[in-house]
Amino acid sequence: MVGTDNVGFPPTFPAREFAELVKLGMTPMQAIQAGTKVNAELLGKEKDLGTLETGKLADLIAVKGNPLTDITELQRVTFVMIGGKVVKHEK
Repeated sequence: MVGTDNVGFPPTFPAREFAELVKLGMTPMQAIQAGTKVNAELLGKEKDLGTLETGKLADLIAVKGNPLTDITELQRVTFVMIGGKVVKHEK
């Protein structure tokens, strides 16, 4: 699982946490799943969150590069969609 309930961390902390998980031995995909699919399952929200599937909430991000080859790409988000509405879109 990825995340913290400590409000003292900067807003970029979750993205940096993925890189730390990879440094500790996870593959980039395992780290990404820890912050998406696994979090949703542990919170009992897997029917609505955690994976991209029809009928689930459309909460997602996009980056320019491939986080599977460079996990730090998750620290450079260029697109954000929350509930199916675009809230950030950099070109």
